[in-house]
Amino acid sequence: MRNVILIMMLLVMPFYLFAQSQAKPQSQFLPQTPHVPVEVYGQLPSKSMMVISPSGDRVAYRDTSNNRDIMMVLELSGLSILAAIDLSSVRPDNAYFIDNDRLIFVVSQNKSIRGFRGRADFSAAFAYNLKSKKMHQLLVPGYGIYKGQTQLGIILGISADKKYAYMPAYKDGISSYSLFKVNLERKRLPKIHRRGTSDTIDFFLDENGEVIARERYNNASNIHRIEAWLNDEWQEIFREETPFKTKRFSGVTSDGKSLVMTTLDQKNRRSAFYTMFLADGKISEPIFSHEDKDVEHILTDIQRVVHGVRYSGFTPSYEFFDEKLNARMRGLAKALPNNTFSIKSYTPHWNSMVFYMDGEQSAGDYALYQNGSMSMLASSRPEIPPQAVHPVKEYSFKARDGLNIPSLITIPIGQVADKLPAIMLPHGGPESYDRLGFDWMAQYFASQGYVVIQPQFRGSKGFGLKHLIKGRGEWGRKMQDDLTDAVNDLVSKGIIDKSRVCIVGASYGGYAALAGAVFTPDLYKCVVSINGVSDIKRMLDTEAIDHGSDHWVVAYWQTVISKGDVKKDHLQQISPINYVTKVKAPVLLIHGEWDEIVPFEQSENMFDELEDADKNVTFIELEKGDHYLSNAKNRMKALKAIDKFIKQFI
Repeated sequence: MRNVILIMMLLVMPFYLFAQSQAKPQSQFLPQTPHVPVEVYGQLPSKSMMVISPSGDRVAYRDTSNNRDIMMVLELSGLSILAAIDLSSVRPDNAYFIDNDRLIFVVSQNKSIRGFRGRADFSAAFAYNLKSKKMHQLLVPGYGIYKGQTQLGIILGISADKKYAYMPAYKDGISSYSLFKVNLERKRLPKIHRRGTSDTIDFFLDENGEVIARERYNNASNIHRIEAWLNDEWQEIFREETPFKTKRFSGVTSDGKSLVMTTLDQKNRRSAFYTMFLADGKISEPIFSHEDKDVEHILTDIQRVVHGVRYSGFTPSYEFFDEKLNARMRGLAKALPNNTFSIKSYTPHWNSMVFYMDGEQSAGDYALYQNGSMSMLASSRPEIPPQAVHPVKEYSFKARDGLNIPSLITIPIGQVADKLPAIMLPHGGPESYDRLGFDWMAQYFASQGYVVIQPQFRGSKGFGLKHLIKGRGEWGRKMQDDLTDAVNDLVSKGIIDKSRVCIVGASYGGYAALAGAVFTPDLYKCVVSINGVSDIKRMLDTEAIDHGSDHWVVAYWQTVISKGDVKKDHLQQISPINYVTKVKAPVLLIHGEWDEIVPFEQSENMFDELEDADKNVTFIELEKGDHYLSNAKNRMKALKAIDKFIKQFI
């Protein structure tokens, strides 16, 4: 097992990559790519969730190799194994240390509750003690709290003596969302630490665990507010009427006197970092703001004290209050310009950090910064050698109305970019974007000889408010035109063969694939929709049933999809299910049985309509599958079906 973690100096890697880039080819032939079986791309990463203890002496990571699911905990000095924790019963999405001997696992599960109708995605938090080797769930539905709630994996802080976690939940029904004090050592009834209201959505604590502010949002009145605990009473310091929140509160400043907020910087029209003074609600000038990047994530410690931000972009970039940390990140970016570095875990004083690196010649590697040097920890996908990672490049093109569309393109190693078959791979969201790193599906397609096109169509997040807003109301219209224009642009440059292009997408990308089939039926030779939307009106109706017609989620989707125009004819016009007679290309539908984001019926109904219209359609149901292909068996089943399907047509 000592071979699981390899400690090697990573500092030599920049020199190796530089030498590779400068070396002259020894022959006229393009390099040969090592063969990687399709099954390898369909596997979940064998190493993931790498975290470091507060002392910097221990690391833990999830290992799913060899049909197991365990959390390995190692002492860095000597690489001795401290624990191999069986995760098969919890299957966490996230993990972190609260001290050197205890770990928190945050888990998502799809299940039903007795007495309640249907199934839902539930989150929960578990505490594991390395000394006692015992694990227990922190908040349990029906045990001192309301039974019918789903989001119980949120920890907002840890008590100073490290004996308790502060966690929000509903006490009785949904009359008040309160903050509970939960025992970290053993199962005990949680105690209310601070009562909330029915519209409370968050709490903020000081270093002593005392609540200093709470956030509220009322779906009926659309009032978003912040209340501070001043002079032994709640005082409102911020109020805004908005159909959905435009300001995000994420933590507290190190002195505990202000909340940290991200919202639009009116000067550069980018999301920026501000503080709000708790004494009077005064909002600062932008502290972290960039003219061509959005603040997309706030870096906090376990007590939600903010240390810095991550900016948007094809490659992540960071900015901290500590200038030494800024210099360190600039040095890494300069040393390895073609790789992305994401900060995954760090010690309280930031003297030790775990990075996830992927990109050029890397299918995903964990590296440790400690004592002024970098060392390799483990590869997340050791079955994929560096030489088999296909290069991903940035480029852009002009859409038909002149809008610049940032894009990524993956060209297979060993292939000349001359009229190659291609896969259009639109991202989900749609208010999301692709990264310049290892995308397992894009890399699979490239391994089969396909160019992979990933346009960041209008409506994509991360490229400024103007680019985002231009997608509002453009589902099936200009957003779809951007994909068509991306294909035509590469055809005009001779890079891809117009007669051999398929479209594959998941979630919104699945909608875009189906929209491509019905609105541009001659463009794509085959279509794959994974957990995709086919009927927009039905989608909005489902959201209203699930959340209530006045909920901010419904208002958000109405704005994103149709700028608030929810007239029946408009929604029908952009729903692929209403135009199945126009479909010419073969269609593969894949959907998870337990998808709680896009209901299974979206693909099931599309399949029935296509079949009734006598179209070439195949439907793959993923048993117990979710929205994200997070189940290893289902991911493999989906990829094998896609592999077989695509190769029939291009």
